[in-house]
Amino acid sequence: MLLDIGMRELNGLEVAARVTRDFPTVKTLILSMHNNEEYVLRALRIGPSGYMLKDSAITELKLAIETVLNNKIYLSPSISRSVIDSYLNRTAAPGKSTSLDKLTPRQREILQLIAEGRSTKEIASDLNLSAKTVETHRAQLMERLDIYDVAGLVRYAMRVGLIQAE
Repeated sequence: MLLDIGMRELNGLEVAARVTRDFPTVKTLILSMHNNEEYVLRALRIGPSGYMLKDSAITELKLAIETVLNNKIYLSPSISRSVIDSYLNRTAAPGKSTSLDKLTPRQREILQLIAEGRSTKEIASDLNLSAKTVETHRAQLMERLDIYDVAGLVRYAMRVGLIQAE
């Protein structure tokens, strides 16, 4: 099944997730104009059999389809390089931490709830904390991430995979 990320009503990633879940023998290949790491990694977590760029040559599409039909994963060469580079950057240096690793588990939890659109009062109620404690955690995580507005926190949470775009 060839899918575009930007389909009407239900995007290609959601379709791929449903097909992978409900019809595991069906192979999906994502065609996309998006070559940035966030889209690619989000797509790969969902489980399609391949991801290639729309501007690829027709011969690459043929190769991608053959690869997927042989139960292998296909990535456009430029995508492969960026995925490998990203992986190496995260794992190459022992002790090197990502910005998400700088947060405590509670701060990550609060970040996720903020990114999901919960208010301070709702977060406090959900976590059985005072609103002041939630505000303190939010201030600390903003300081550690060097992000000082809620919109920036939401974008960051999406980029690192804490939440998915709807």
